[in-house]
Amino acid sequence: MSDDVLFEIRHMQKYFPIRGGILGRRVGNIKAVDDISLSIYKGSTLGVVGESGCGKTTAGRCILMLTPPTGGNIYYQMPGDARKRMLELEAEEDILFIKDPKAHKKKGGLIPELEEIRESYALNRKSSEELRRLRRNMQIVFQDPYSSLNPRMLVKDIIAEPMKIHSISGNKINITKRVKELMERVGLSPEHIYRYPHEFSGGQRQRIGVAKALALNPSFIVLDEPTSALDVSVQSQILNLLNDLQRELDLTYMFISHDLSTIKYMCNSICIMYLGKIVEMGIKEVIFAKPLHPYTEALLNSIPVPDPKLKRKRVPLSGDIPSPANPPKGCRFHTRCRYREAICEEVEPQLEDKGNGHVVACHFR
Repeated sequence: MSDDVLFEIRHMQKYFPIRGGILGRRVGNIKAVDDISLSIYKGSTLGVVGESGCGKTTAGRCILMLTPPTGGNIYYQMPGDARKRMLELEAEEDILFIKDPKAHKKKGGLIPELEEIRESYALNRKSSEELRRLRRNMQIVFQDPYSSLNPRMLVKDIIAEPMKIHSISGNKINITKRVKELMERVGLSPEHIYRYPHEFSGGQRQRIGVAKALALNPSFIVLDEPTSALDVSVQSQILNLLNDLQRELDLTYMFISHDLSTIKYMCNSICIMYLGKIVEMGIKEVIFAKPLHPYTEALLNSIPVPDPKLKRKRVPLSGDIPSPANPPKGCRFHTRCRYREAICEEVEPQLEDKGNGHVVACHFR
């Protein structure tokens, strides 16, 4: 894993409007992603874990600008000195915002130098043409291989489509040659490029999805639960394929999953999300050895152990997940936390570094 940061996500938000009434006016927001900051390092795999509806997929789509974020900034390929300066200026901006919140909303921002950095490196500040060029370096493998492939297109045309869109394919002979190379790289027979998706099994379809993602030689791929729709026997094949491709092509992954065993196998670092917020983040070995947040503890306790004689004390979570349209005040997890105190219901905990890059948002950890 490199020390170079490929993506720097700062205070990213994504709110979806709730509309009601006869006129369909906006009556509220679903806070799918609510002020998250994280770093994705070159050559690494960042695992994103959480319950359904916590904002994992939305965060991945926002990073790729498939879903434009509501707020925050997504920096891509920022040099180390510019990143260091950006973090310093953001700390100053936070202080100024506390003193005068209204000034922050003025055009041009509070600090001109920080605005210049954002205009230079933030994906959400790029023009559509600039973003189109950068998209070659970022791809996604969707969760369901049954719905992510066009059933009316031949596999040859599905894999070749990104190359045609970006005009880097050349003539038909070169396209076909490249498609066959990609099919072979993902473990499929090149002769099957003239078949339709329904003629393949689930695992083979997911391999086709991986081949399509590799068509433009990207450096970063979002893997949105790529094995959840597959049989257990096929899951290991896809995971091994992804690991092999990462080593061979020097890829960077963002791996979204519910399965902590898969996350432990695939990832270098882990980000735990709950109700649109990051509650804990750190290196894989540290998170699994010493989880600090009560939600992380509950997730790890839910992992089955293949030993019928081993007895473990499990503490299941009680209650339902609150609505992201109306999240609880204070700590968002306090309605289900067995350690909660009065402060948890009033004050939202901030992420604090506990050493070795292990950060947690909890008043008592």
